[in-house]
Amino acid sequence: MANGKKLLIVAHAPSPNTQRLREAVAEGASHPDIENVEVRVLAPLDAGPDDVLWCDAIVLGTTENLGYMSGALKDFFDRSYYPCLEETQGLPFTFYIRAGRDGTGTHRAIDSITTGLRWRQVQEPVLCRGEFREAFVGQCRDLGMAMAASLDAGLL
Repeated sequence: MANGKKLLIVAHAPSPNTQRLREAVAEGASHPDIENVEVRVLAPLDAGPDDVLWCDAIVLGTTENLGYMSGALKDFFDRSYYPCLEETQGLPFTFYIRAGRDGTGTHRAIDSITTGLRWRQVQEPVLCRGEFREAFVGQCRDLGMAMAASLDAGLL
């Protein structure tokens, strides 16, 4: 896949349901009709600046923890921010939040950091709010598929 694009998925998945969401994003991104996109899926504590520099687009996933993103995703940003700041401006991204409450603090925190990085949000984030529903899995699958298909089609 020498001329292919690269999609990075960095998602915190501490529970079986959040693991299902991360897997759904990866499954959508790996749809058989998407031929020229390599997908890399990492937990935030396993991802770092080299992974961000490797990719052409990124999908972030997090739980809502006390009205904020997970500590693991924040740690990923802390380690990646300055090494990526000048090199990844304009990086296409989107995200999803598994929120027990409203997710607004988490959304605001991700917006703040990605604005500082000058990344370009290319899709509306998916907010999986309230009690877990099967529909969340489909929404995350669609999110991954849309990102990968956009890369494959040369739109990103």
